[in-house]
Amino acid sequence: MDVHIVVLAAGKGTRMKSARPKVLHPVAGKPIIHRVLAAARALRPRTVTLVVGHQASELKSALSGETGVTFVVQEPQLGTAHALLQAESALAGRRGTVLLLYGDVPMLTAVTLQTLLKTHVDARAAATVLTAIVPAPFGYGRIVRSGEQIARIVEERDATSAEREIQEINSGIYAFALEGLFDAVRSIAAENAQREYYLTDLVAVFLQRGQTVATMTVQRADEIRGINSRGELAEVSSIVRRRKNDELMAAGVTIEDPATTYVDDEVTIGADTTIHPGVSIEGATTIGERCEIHSGVRIVASTIGSGVVINNHCIIAEAAIADDAVVGPFAHLRSGADVRERARVGNFVELKKTVLGAGSKSMHLAYLGDATIGANVNVGAGTITCNYDGTAKNPTIIEDGAFIGSDSQLIAPVTIGKGAYVGSGTTVRENVPAGSLAVSAGKQRNIDGWVEGKKKRKTKN
Repeated sequence: MDVHIVVLAAGKGTRMKSARPKVLHPVAGKPIIHRVLAAARALRPRTVTLVVGHQASELKSALSGETGVTFVVQEPQLGTAHALLQAESALAGRRGTVLLLYGDVPMLTAVTLQTLLKTHVDARAAATVLTAIVPAPFGYGRIVRSGEQIARIVEERDATSAEREIQEINSGIYAFALEGLFDAVRSIAAENAQREYYLTDLVAVFLQRGQTVATMTVQRADEIRGINSRGELAEVSSIVRRRKNDELMAAGVTIEDPATTYVDDEVTIGADTTIHPGVSIEGATTIGERCEIHSGVRIVASTIGSGVVINNHCIIAEAAIADDAVVGPFAHLRSGADVRERARVGNFVELKKTVLGAGSKSMHLAYLGDATIGANVNVGAGTITCNYDGTAKNPTIIEDGAFIGSDSQLIAPVTIGKGAYVGSGTTVRENVPAGSLAVSAGKQRNIDGWVEGKKKRKTKN
């Protein structure tokens, strides 16, 4: 059976008070619409159609990397049924089942959608409504039943006082038999408080025609929560993060304060790793076993080995840290930083596009960019690789066992040979052969009595 996904995303999102389309706002690090599409794609649909309206060009541009998505425009916006009708041309000549989703409902799982689809097919229904039981149903359409069968759906504004007491609500998520669907949509009249065409009226249309309308009640009502404001965005993000943290803790990760620990969906963390308060781990990050991530750390799209310690307030983005390395505090590992086994990166050290070899260390106040540093190298405090000549970035190579004295400047391109020493305060402009000592400062000269003379000169002035 062919499955066709239609996602409604034409709304303006006025309550967000944002220049950005509502569905592009991130929930726990991932845009709302990407979460919806990810759940939909798990069903391997034959087609995916996105109904857009306000800021359509911006939305299309943001989703240009989503292959196989057909965009149709709803203009003007005359309700959900009118929005679905815009997808008719994209589905012309198709057969199967349409799953109707919303671009601002990001927590629906693939499991729920698969169950909805199975319920629909098993019932041989013209329509199947996803419902939920909520204790405070204000704002939702209510499910009105006759016995156990659904009789109709009534919107909040059109409901009687008795109907507003009903706690079973319409999620707005439907499965429809594609055959005859659009003829049924065209038969709907805008006879409601908003003068719009509601999908909810399709229930009455199908029942009047003697067709089956089924329902499925979602187990976790949070799944059908939509996002209309910044407050709701924060609430949903909190739920998604809490679920991720619960999943990690169940797998053996210690999270000392889940309320202040933000971990994105794509992150994987090994057992016996400890996450201290105030940590953010984002993107496709992998962290091994037995690590310790201290407070204030932000890790983005990076690979961390096992037994790694990351001390407080480090920023690590698009970097790699191998087993048993120690980083921080206050270190910055930028794109392309590659810290090898047992290496140590100390406070206020910045690495960019640099390999720091196994057992090597740079413990204080250094900038190492576009460098390849071998094993067991010591980089002294205040050292920098001067990698930019005003036109291009140039490489620095420091071979195994070298020692770089404090406050050295390595003017790239330059190579420090195996086991070589660079004296403190040296500016290295030429290659240093293996086993050599490089110095650039002259012999120290002490001027006796200079301080006393300075005092006398000051007194005279």
